[in-house]
Amino acid sequence: MSKNQPINTSQNYSLPSDQWQERITQVAYRFNKQYENKPFELPAEIQEMPIYQEWKSGILADKIASPFWEIAQPQKNQRCLDIGCGVSFLIYPWRDWQAYFYGQEISKIARDTLNSRGSQLNSKLYKGVELGAAHHLKYEAQQFDLVIATGFSCYFPLEYWQLVLTEAKRVLKPGGHFVFDILNSEQPLSEDWAVLETYLGAEVFLETGSDWEKTIKNAGAKIVKKQLGELFEIYKVKF
Repeated sequence: MSKNQPINTSQNYSLPSDQWQERITQVAYRFNKQYENKPFELPAEIQEMPIYQEWKSGILADKIASPFWEIAQPQKNQRCLDIGCGVSFLIYPWRDWQAYFYGQEISKIARDTLNSRGSQLNSKLYKGVELGAAHHLKYEAQQFDLVIATGFSCYFPLEYWQLVLTEAKRVLKPGGHFVFDILNSEQPLSEDWAVLETYLGAEVFLETGSDWEKTIKNAGAKIVKKQLGELFEIYKVKF
């Protein structure tokens, strides 16, 4: 999307007036278009890229998925928070784990979709999704056993992610884990993915793994486990 193109904020919420407002609104706009199945107008050279063809056909979805439960499966009666959950509660098998799930999301469309359907899937385990940004979690301190944040870290610089780590630490119980994914810049598809997402409306930051791990360390977190996928790498950390 051109930087001069006006942003439609009608589907978004009123954000705190801080330096991240414009970027969060832009990312929400990009995903609102996808959730509403609105067309993306891309240049011919982008449409000719193999990664675009995989995205359009749905093949790419499996490559970019981050199955967090493979390194941090929720346990029965645990309280779990999924930050930037999108419509994931309609996709991954959260009901099988018998854990209580909460969410926070910047897309009003995703929030409304989940809140209208989540309780129908399991009214006991589904605890609702709040509308809000990852650096301002609308939950009490030490409320969760597990915090999850996949699929959005690449749209923000490490400076922002430092704030997210701080918020995750605040809402986690002592001994709890934070699981999130990063775009691994050394993977062959990473640059093509960054180009595609930028044209879809959300600029991508290609950070090195070493810079990510410095950020994690600076936040007072220790890496417990990592798992590398075709594009994204999942981190499990504790504070």
